[in-house]
Amino acid sequence: MSLKLITENIDEVTVLRQTRGLTEGAVLSGVFIVMLLLSIFVPFLITILMWFLPLPFIVFAARHGLKSGFIMFAVTILLSGIIGGVIGLPHALLAGAGGLTAGELIRRQKEALLVLAGSSIAYIGVLVLLYAGSILILDIDPINAMQDVMRQSTQQAESMLGALGQEPSENLEIWEDMINQIGYLGPVLIVFTGVIYGLITQLAAHMVLQRLKMNVEPFPPLREWNFPRSLLWYYLITSIIFFIGTEEGTALYVVMWNLFPLLETAMALQGFTVVFYYCYVKSIHKVFPIILLISGLFLPFVLLLARILGIIDLGFQLKKRLKPDTK
Repeated sequence: MSLKLITENIDEVTVLRQTRGLTEGAVLSGVFIVMLLLSIFVPFLITILMWFLPLPFIVFAARHGLKSGFIMFAVTILLSGIIGGVIGLPHALLAGAGGLTAGELIRRQKEALLVLAGSSIAYIGVLVLLYAGSILILDIDPINAMQDVMRQSTQQAESMLGALGQEPSENLEIWEDMINQIGYLGPVLIVFTGVIYGLITQLAAHMVLQRLKMNVEPFPPLREWNFPRSLLWYYLITSIIFFIGTEEGTALYVVMWNLFPLLETAMALQGFTVVFYYCYVKSIHKVFPIILLISGLFLPFVLLLARILGIIDLGFQLKKRLKPDTK
């Protein structure tokens, strides 16, 4: 008799859990659809809401697992296609794939950097599919379309200078060369977009999940981040090939133009970890390295110095040689 009661209680708990999961999934799906509609019909909101679209998927997968998350994903894909059409469907695919990946990894209590890697790969995969679909189905190359818009802006600038009686400056010619090179940078643009999107959405998800009293592995301090030392050799080889030069349009040319910016970014980030570590061991206020990191987004010489520091750190383990002040 007692066994029967225990079995009935277990069944009731299971039903309640499933009911609660369905209710929460319906609510979070509704939240996603509302944000999607606002981003579609109120264009200026897309710059804000795009960072929060994956949050319903992250929260649901973190609480209920990947299997239930796929059901929510299927429902939102269907609703997005019906309500948002061609515009809504890509947003749902991107947010759902990355959000479910991040949510499941968070549920498994994985390290924050591993969660970032997993969600970034998911975002990059969907971006590649969307890019290929745009070319094959819509016959539109997004990168070429972006180049056309930039060329039109350049032509307008040249026309304005001509109307003012001035000759086009060398800066405009350099800008035109940069526009032409963008056509080779499709892969690196997709990778950067996926990683940055994954990072910002994960930071937002951490705040939400902590408010929901869920355990989330935080990001380690930037001073503790380290890239593999082998990356230094890849960077040196790539730099040599890049500066020697390759024939434009060849496969090696495309690879170098995409690989070199990624490795330069990795070296600069490694250099900033040295700055943060130095300030930490020397008890310098953390505002200083934060300002330096932000200034690196606008001042090329700061990035150059950070890159040099990163190379030294990977080559000679500079951070291990820094000792804290003794008091």
